[in-house]
Amino acid sequence: MTVPLDADGAEGEDGHRPDYPPKTPPPPKKPVEPPRPEGAAPGAVLIRPRLAARIANRRAANWTLENAPWSPAKAGRHVIGKLAEWGYRLDAAREANITEVTVLLARAALSDGGRRISLHLADQDHQALILILSHQSGHTPEGPEGEDLLRQVTARGVVSCGTDTDQDDGGRRRWALADLDG
Repeated sequence: MTVPLDADGAEGEDGHRPDYPPKTPPPPKKPVEPPRPEGAAPGAVLIRPRLAARIANRRAANWTLENAPWSPAKAGRHVIGKLAEWGYRLDAAREANITEVTVLLARAALSDGGRRISLHLADQDHQALILILSHQSGHTPEGPEGEDLLRQVTARGVVSCGTDTDQDDGGRRRWALADLDG
């Protein structure tokens, strides 16, 4: 076995081989404080922007879907799949109704235009909340399309449903609350 040599060809002064790679110095003992935001007082509270959809204290899932002809059916499959994953055993009629409600809400959101929609699902007390956001401003306010949609969704046996327009970003929310018990 060969021993590494110095630049001049001899071993180190004490016959000790240097460590490779060299040891790094220890980190500083006190971490550097990040810079404070400009104009913020030490005790000031920062204000967060309003959230578009907030679901808390329950199981929830969400998906972003593109504006495509297959998105409403895909939304229905997502909802039924997640409910099955959460342990809900739905009979065929209830599964079909929840799928139809999701498809109706998704089609209405896609008709607003835009490139995507958001599907949110939550459950509590054997009820499922299906919420779809269109993220598209510039659509007409509530009109016959909205009332007709609510009639169609209500006919599928939901507990409650509705639509509203977000005043901040102009997007529309459509939601339905479906009972999961037989």
